[in-house]
Amino acid sequence: MARERPAMRVFDVARLVDGRSDDAVEDARLVVDDDGTVAAVGPRESVDAPPDTEHVELPDRTVVPGFVDAHVHLQGARSMDVADWTTTPDSLAAARATEDLRSLARAGFTSVRDLGSTVGVGLREAVREGEIAGPRVFTSGRAISQTGGHGDVHGLPHEWVADGTPLATLADGAAECRREARKRLRDGVDCLKIMTTGGVLSEHDAPDHRQFTDDEITAMTREADRAGVDVAAHAQGSAGIEAALRNGATTVEHGFYLDDDCVSLLKECGGTFVPTLSIMHRISERGGDHGVPDWALAKAREARDAHVEAVERAAEANAAIATGTDFMGPELVPHGENALEMELLVDEIGFSEMDAIQAGTRVAARTLARDDVGTLTAGARADFAVLADDPLADISAVRRVEETYVDGRRLAV
Repeated sequence: MARERPAMRVFDVARLVDGRSDDAVEDARLVVDDDGTVAAVGPRESVDAPPDTEHVELPDRTVVPGFVDAHVHLQGARSMDVADWTTTPDSLAAARATEDLRSLARAGFTSVRDLGSTVGVGLREAVREGEIAGPRVFTSGRAISQTGGHGDVHGLPHEWVADGTPLATLADGAAECRREARKRLRDGVDCLKIMTTGGVLSEHDAPDHRQFTDDEITAMTREADRAGVDVAAHAQGSAGIEAALRNGATTVEHGFYLDDDCVSLLKECGGTFVPTLSIMHRISERGGDHGVPDWALAKAREARDAHVEAVERAAEANAAIATGTDFMGPELVPHGENALEMELLVDEIGFSEMDAIQAGTRVAARTLARDDVGTLTAGARADFAVLADDPLADISAVRRVEETYVDGRRLAV
């Protein structure tokens, strides 16, 4: 079922945040061309409405660029048991993830970056073709981990996971790493995801354990560079963060122990920090009620303060910080509640409301494989959310989404 071409439309709205300016436009007008791009935007009195064009009146509403979650998993997970994910058929995972995409769209998300799944490429194509409703999907396919690394499932026999898990495949040595990278590129992924440290939900390692050698990392990043795709690094400890950036990664995921040297390197590389405060907040606060094992709870709680300090350190240095939740679908971390990341940036880190919204729109869009999303400026895609209340007065308004548009077309979800 192909998408209908949107007609040219004019939206008159009480308030508009364009994702780039420091202030909102009051009594605003947004003109959307029939190709789904923004034709004009600004105060209503200064933007002419083309004749014979449909008008949509949104009084007392705020329009913001569509939200971007730069770190999700579209694998349809419904529990926090890592071993359970390995036994879920891809067909069931895809069906569940289709509903997760609808939940994301209802929450105002118009783009998501899937960093570890077996079904992301298929979901991306189904959304593009209009077969299912949801945000734009940008995917890495399965991540790449060393044996015994964060993408391994340590509690299962090695032979059960030698060919990989739903979230990652295993590779050791530069040649295997290069081959796995080429397999992802053969699948047509939008980016690569590599694991350069241990993590919270991998039993026999820790966030500060570095993983992969320089040669292994470089083998993967060079393949990505030749194909023109970025590399996202699961990197929590400072040694793994530094190794990832020094060897060609472009985004740091989690960054629990991001120190001053790492921040300097991140800025020098022009990279983006995706801290995923949301999953750490949920695991630390409520993980024990949702089946998160004691060893994972201990690691999350031990790293929590350092994690907040790392984000504060990056913010003070004016590093690029993007919203990403690491949400997967279970009740503890469900898709549809992903705007929590913007709230945490305000409540825990001290961001202004405008800075948090820009982290969730323009800055998060830096991680995507296109440059025409994340703002409501002339020539950008008309991806936006209609909010019932003003998020600049109260950041919790990002949860109260009434409508979501992609390419100027309202998503029926």
